[in-house]
Amino acid sequence: MEVTIKDIAKIANVSHTTVSRALNNSPFISDLTKAKIMTIAKELNYVPNYSAKSLVLNRSYNIGLIFTTISEATSSRFFYETISGVNSAIKGSYNLVVRGIDDYRDFTSVNSKRFDGIILMSQSNSDNSFIYYLMEKKIPLVVLNRYIDESSIVNILSSDKKGVYEAVNYLIQNGHKDIAIIEGKKGFNSTTERKNGFLDALIKNKIQINSKYIVEGNYTIGSGYDAMKKLLSLSEIPTAVFCSNDEMAIGAMKATVEAGLNVPNDISIMGFDGMQLGDYLTPALTTVRRPIIEISKIGAEKLLSIIENNTDDGEKIYISTELIKRDSVAKLT
Repeated sequence: MEVTIKDIAKIANVSHTTVSRALNNSPFISDLTKAKIMTIAKELNYVPNYSAKSLVLNRSYNIGLIFTTISEATSSRFFYETISGVNSAIKGSYNLVVRGIDDYRDFTSVNSKRFDGIILMSQSNSDNSFIYYLMEKKIPLVVLNRYIDESSIVNILSSDKKGVYEAVNYLIQNGHKDIAIIEGKKGFNSTTERKNGFLDALIKNKIQINSKYIVEGNYTIGSGYDAMKKLLSLSEIPTAVFCSNDEMAIGAMKATVEAGLNVPNDISIMGFDGMQLGDYLTPALTTVRRPIIEISKIGAEKLLSIIENNTDDGEKIYISTELIKRDSVAKLT
């Protein structure tokens, strides 16, 4: 049988209003009474009735985790790590609703009655209309993954450009000059940031940019496979390929092996994201770890703070990437 606040009130010998206030951390209830009620609630395995609670407090207890899209362009690992990070922060305090912006014909169903706040995992400039809508409706918002030029928004992102710059520098330090890139999905901010990091490393090391070594992908394994086949069909193939995510790197490795070449002895391959799977490939994948779980967890914590404290102070938070050196990059002699 479900335990209610009336059951707790009876055992604690207080009114159900006092129990409700204590469970909601009201400043009008003494710490001693709060502790007593919380102990009883825990012993009875009390689970809050969010529907009733939302009516009393005029809140939905729903947090929206919204992606630009949850189609195949959003990798399964990226999707999982984002949800995992957010969920670890909100725990049992809120219900988590996961959607893609492209799921909505219009935004009218996204309102303060349905959502107490929104965490936007932004992947494209096309998200701006959604961001402006949320700002206009004064729905608490935290934007992850993409730089937003708006001082009132809490914006948390990884240093993708710097991470790729360091990765390509590592290839150059190992003697590589004929370096290619398999880009991510066209129109995604991450695609642009990573390409810019790649180009900056070549320019600052005075290495000529070869347009044939810049090929499109879309963050899927299949696109990495197809892009690598294009590179391998060139009269002069690169000695190293930077793939804009690990999934494309996996596809690129498969295409290389099918062509009868060895990774890394014939061609070095590097990824981006830091998937744990990369450590179990043969050879293990050298990559740039992007801390999506950490970014998402911090984003959720910031949103909860905005909701609970009714604040609207914006800030930019950058989380550093990390170069993971494994076995898929060879040193040229």
